[in-house]
Amino acid sequence: MKMWGWFTIACLAVAQSTSAVTIYRIGGESIPQPELSVPYDFVQLSWSEVEPARHGRAYLLEMDPDFIAPQQLDPSVNLTPQLEELGGRILSLTWTGWGPAFGRDLKMFDGDSATAFLGDGDWGGDYGVIRQKSMIFDLGGVFLLDRIELSPRERFLNDRFIETLTIGLNDGDPLKDGTREFASGHRGQYFDFDIAHQLSENTESELNLKLPQVPVRMLLFEAPENARGIWEVAELKIYGIGFAPQASYLSNVIDLGASASLGEVVWSGRQDAASEIDIAMRAGDDEDPNNYWRFTFRGDERARFDANGLPLVLKSYNRLDSGEKAGVTHDTENWDFWSTSYDFGSSSGDLISNKPRRFVQFKADFTSGMNNGGQLDYLQFKVSIPPVADQVMAEITPNQVLAGVAAPFTYKIKPLLKADDLGFDSISIDTPAQPISVDAVRIGGIDATFELISLDDSGFTIRIPRVDTDQTGELIEVDFQAEVFKYGTVFSGRVFDNERPEEVHQTVTPGDADPLVDANVLRVDLQGLSQQTIQAMSLSSPVITPNGDGINDEISIEYDLLNLIRTAPVLIEVYDLAGRRLNAITAGAAESGRFSTVWNGRDDSGNVLPPGLYIVRLVVETDGGTAAKQHAVSLAY
Repeated sequence: MKMWGWFTIACLAVAQSTSAVTIYRIGGESIPQPELSVPYDFVQLSWSEVEPARHGRAYLLEMDPDFIAPQQLDPSVNLTPQLEELGGRILSLTWTGWGPAFGRDLKMFDGDSATAFLGDGDWGGDYGVIRQKSMIFDLGGVFLLDRIELSPRERFLNDRFIETLTIGLNDGDPLKDGTREFASGHRGQYFDFDIAHQLSENTESELNLKLPQVPVRMLLFEAPENARGIWEVAELKIYGIGFAPQASYLSNVIDLGASASLGEVVWSGRQDAASEIDIAMRAGDDEDPNNYWRFTFRGDERARFDANGLPLVLKSYNRLDSGEKAGVTHDTENWDFWSTSYDFGSSSGDLISNKPRRFVQFKADFTSGMNNGGQLDYLQFKVSIPPVADQVMAEITPNQVLAGVAAPFTYKIKPLLKADDLGFDSISIDTPAQPISVDAVRIGGIDATFELISLDDSGFTIRIPRVDTDQTGELIEVDFQAEVFKYGTVFSGRVFDNERPEEVHQTVTPGDADPLVDANVLRVDLQGLSQQTIQAMSLSSPVITPNGDGINDEISIEYDLLNLIRTAPVLIEVYDLAGRRLNAITAGAAESGRFSTVWNGRDDSGNVLPPGLYIVRLVVETDGGTAAKQHAVSLAY
């Protein structure tokens, strides 16, 4: 009870509430609660409530009640005194190896320009055989650095300078260890660095060294004793610049109080140019998404139990000696894997799980440019307790069709309901374009009446006879016709109770709904996959008459795009027969599917073109190059 505090109490209240709907929000604390047409419970969580004991973590983030954003460094602020606050440290090399900076080292960054580290080489027992001053400044995270400044005390500006100096940079990537050009260390404790500056025969006592704007985790300062004279450093200052290139947020594992239908997650924020925010989630049945392993020291044997035979958990794993820790793995038995990243620009997406779950967790990874960093205002999601069903398995047949050709499909659903589950009377199925038709529904092999509630470019929704515990395990089949334009198109689906419009629409799970069918998936592939991006292009009329009479004043250009991996820019160009481009209509960015754009018979200045024959050209810019198709159209008055 102590570990979960007020949040456990809130979750228990949710479980005991008469309302089946709960909305959770992380962040966005100043904005009002959402409005629903029915009573619901609301749980507000803070960005700052991240606890390692509950598997939460924030890395290089500015955290405000209303948003999180990558940390940004001020190029006028010396980072050296802030390293501990950033989670970093300063190491010094002695004859025993690398260790925390101590004693006379501290004068180099104590903020007092009247004290100095003396580079006279007389370092005695502190350093032993080490004849150069080597220090590592660990920033605690990966940042961009602007410059390093160092100088002696003012009265020694003319004669105490470092003759030989190496400044190295390390980005903290362990996969690069041992491959960088310069190594520093002793007694087997070596770190390697890319050289940013290597001075020899230097006579400048005040140094202001610009640094390459590359990701840096550790900075090396290394200077041997001078061949003649003494050097000193009164203050060594490090200055950063820009946003942290990589920052991340990992929420605590959130206890929903009971097994719940997981609905939609919505978010608000901004994703600047040259920046990216990747949001993902996972769900599970217990409060720990990991398995913990211990070396038993019997060969390579590993065990998930401590020395007393008790199962390892996070707390007991952290108490193990470092040599006993054998690693952490994902708990595949009780937790889903992380979802693929949501499209940040869509501002919403379905919570992904193969069944109702009690626990959820979110992560947000920020990638920033030097002057561009995104911001995430809040994450908000909705759940229902009790769930619609304990599990709803679904599969689709056939699994391969011709591209852009209407094909008949059967969507097979097998619901499993427990006594307290809500049940459902509606099914929504997503399609890559507007379905041609919805033809039949069967429940338990018997034709059932259904009502088509909606049908549009994104799919359709039907209402069927109510499914509750009496129909648990019965096969529901929906016949419809649709077209597919992309290899691996997923026909996702949801079930819900039309009489409870605010309840969560529970996502179906791909699986073996019908043992007589080998599909077990909701993915449809393409047969005889064409290499052409533009599968088809057509005009609504071969003639356009832009005279304002309302008849053929414009034409519609329809086109099918196939198998685009990501959105691609689409342009409609109009040429005369001499090859001069008269108009270019930006049709936006499109994915695989069927689209249309109109042309009104005018040039790019808005003037109606004279009668004649023109070429309408469709251009799509893909990763593999430019795809184009064209048609002739007659313009007449």
